[in-house]
Amino acid sequence: MTALAHRWTREHPQLLLILGAALWLALYRTLIPASEALVALLPVARDSHLGSALQFFFYDTPKVLLLLTGIVFVMGMVNSYFTPERTRALLAGRAAGVANVMAASLGVVTPFCSCSAVPLFIGFVQAGVPLGVTFSFLIAAPMVNEVALTLLLALFGWKIALLYLSLGLTIAIVAGWIIGRLRLEAYLEDWVRELPPAQVLSDDGTVHLQDRIEAGINNVRDVVGRVWPYIVAGIAIGAAIHGYVPQDFMASIMGADRWWSVPLAVLMGIPMYTNAAGVIPIVQALLAKGAALGTALAFMMSVIALSLPEMVILRKVLKPRLIATFIAVVASGILVVGYVFNAVL
Repeated sequence: MTALAHRWTREHPQLLLILGAALWLALYRTLIPASEALVALLPVARDSHLGSALQFFFYDTPKVLLLLTGIVFVMGMVNSYFTPERTRALLAGRAAGVANVMAASLGVVTPFCSCSAVPLFIGFVQAGVPLGVTFSFLIAAPMVNEVALTLLLALFGWKIALLYLSLGLTIAIVAGWIIGRLRLEAYLEDWVRELPPAQVLSDDGTVHLQDRIEAGINNVRDVVGRVWPYIVAGIAIGAAIHGYVPQDFMASIMGADRWWSVPLAVLMGIPMYTNAAGVIPIVQALLAKGAALGTALAFMMSVIALSLPEMVILRKVLKPRLIATFIAVVASGILVVGYVFNAVL
């Protein structure tokens, strides 16, 4: 921290939090108009493939970095209250499978995209939470959250939303449990395994709000400083594909009468990148063009949970063998979901 920031943190902690939150919110509100304005300044038609890709990149890059910074800061403050032992008591101390259920359920109420779930993943590892339990959260957080469920409820009704919730949670819980049983901790990147335990500050009355703020700022510096290049690279890949992947082509081969349509939809979803709010309208358009519901939802889950940009970001913290295992286990669960939806609806 700079001397000025340190002094402000010490002398005006509440004011610093208020001003910081106001600035964060003001920046977040300008993202859409700013991205549109940037594209308008360029000699590119807004409705062209290139214009769409550029607007996606100009919007999503600062959005994800803002979310990342805010989440990491809050987690730094939260971690300052809890020892690793308390976290283990909540998750790791539970019976086999129970902690996976708790972690997946926590993911449902955290509306984070896969990019912003990565620092939380690191925080779980730092707190000593088992790898399989951490993966249950990492899978559920982007794939099964209130944004996805609200949109599904509005577009397709409560039965579809409830079935998606049930099957999505099942994937997160079972996949995390399987990964935990495989004992793959050695395939975390060395720098992640060597991270010191999360900064812990006592709660005996001698630690003040300014100490918590400093813990959050230090967490931003350590985590965001390491991960941001991978996020920018991942979004650049997603933006290029977002602007050029044809919807009509995908819809034409996503019918329920072809057994291979579900695995093909999963494979097509992997190179893409967006969050639940972005992909559900695409799913609606695909269904309007004749795609089967199970196939379209398998595509949606693949885009959210297994996107290539996410794998690029995860490569910062996971070795290739662990990434491959993660993809194989989650993809298997998504295939089951696709076939179930196609069979019962």
